[in-house]
Amino acid sequence: MANYARVIGTGGYLPSTQRTNDDISEFVETSDAWIFERTGIKSRRIAGDQETASSMAEIAARQAIAMAGIQPEEIDAIIVATGTPDRVYPSTGCLLQNRLGIKNCVAFDIQAACSGAIFGLSIADQYIKTGTYQKVLVVGSEICSRIVDWSDRGTCILFGDGAGAVLLERSEDAGILSTHIHADGQYEELLYLPNPQAALPENVNEAGYINMRGNEVFKVAVNTLGRIVDETLEANNMQKSEIDWLVPHQANIRIIEATAKKLKMSMEQVVVTLESQGNTSSASVLLALNEAVRDGRIQRGQILLLEAFGAGFTWGSALIRY
Repeated sequence: MANYARVIGTGGYLPSTQRTNDDISEFVETSDAWIFERTGIKSRRIAGDQETASSMAEIAARQAIAMAGIQPEEIDAIIVATGTPDRVYPSTGCLLQNRLGIKNCVAFDIQAACSGAIFGLSIADQYIKTGTYQKVLVVGSEICSRIVDWSDRGTCILFGDGAGAVLLERSEDAGILSTHIHADGQYEELLYLPNPQAALPENVNEAGYINMRGNEVFKVAVNTLGRIVDETLEANNMQKSEIDWLVPHQANIRIIEATAKKLKMSMEQVVVTLESQGNTSSASVLLALNEAVRDGRIQRGQILLLEAFGAGFTWGSALIRY
């Protein structure tokens, strides 16, 4: 008898403070029109001074738990994807476990940059398929506003803060049909976040802000996501027309449009949150999934393709029958 990881709950949290393109144009040379034309972003959310990755993760997680109609202590494993943890250790997963009042489950973080949620789904899927765990909570939570240089026009316009969550349960009914994850470290210099405290002696003065060579990242991302679409469809012996919804990582509208074109999908079949949220890194796919589930666009039985690309480079997809 086959085991599947089935989605039983989703959640999301966005901080209340909005920072618009016009706000950013007050401290760097840019404009709303320039940013929107190149990225598709109009505004992004900024975490409050007292907010952390774990505090935002808790709100998103509790929404997913409530939707699933279970008690927190029924969760067997917590996987948190984040590049902006509260602390290096304990993990944000352990901090979230404590916030949820759970004593007896495994909890840990993963770091795959913007692909983190997809990697988390893949790990959770394996745990459930093998019968190791019954219920697994996957969360992506990021405070990107604290790792961007707000004087760097190339990066500060892109990122926002937020948390997304999904709760998976073992089921005999098809849920996650397949996941596909990849990495290639040769591109490390194109997109990275320094760690000044762990740097080589000659790099200790390097500021702890995102460094990105945007044009080069864009080119690799478009080609890579095109390939993973083919890989996912082939693995499931599925045609492009069988996909009901594309739920992509929210990095750049041109990347999203290129992936939709590859699938021969209209943008009406694509969940886009980019305009009002920016790039929330590992949180973005789960935030988009939660929004489309809660507003009724995504219905039970539909086929969803989730995909993401991030620093590493890392990339991945998850094909889900919701």
